[in-house]
Amino acid sequence: MNRTEFIVATAIILFAAFLLGWFASWLIHRLSRVTRAEMGELESMAQQLHEAEEARDRAVAELEEREAELVAKLSGVEAELLAVQGELRESATEIEELRDYIERKLKR
Repeated sequence: MNRTEFIVATAIILFAAFLLGWFASWLIHRLSRVTRAEMGELESMAQQLHEAEEARDRAVAELEEREAELVAKLSGVEAELLAVQGELRESATEIEELRDYIERKLKR
């Protein structure tokens, strides 16, 4: 095999390798290509995901609003409880004073 034959054989081998690579690339692209139906399904799934995220955001906002209402109501109830406890203490003290007064009057 002389130099010219070697160059021609190498060129043919390189060209065959190029064609084989190109064919493999085309075949992979052809097999892995996304169809219109799959794109429609992906768009539908994206829309459903977006709607689910919006619903979650609305639910979180409603939950936070409800929590704020309940915290405010709880604060009001606690304030009322403290006021009633103070009044009960005053009433208990007044009852004790009245009992002492009645006992003193009955002993005379």
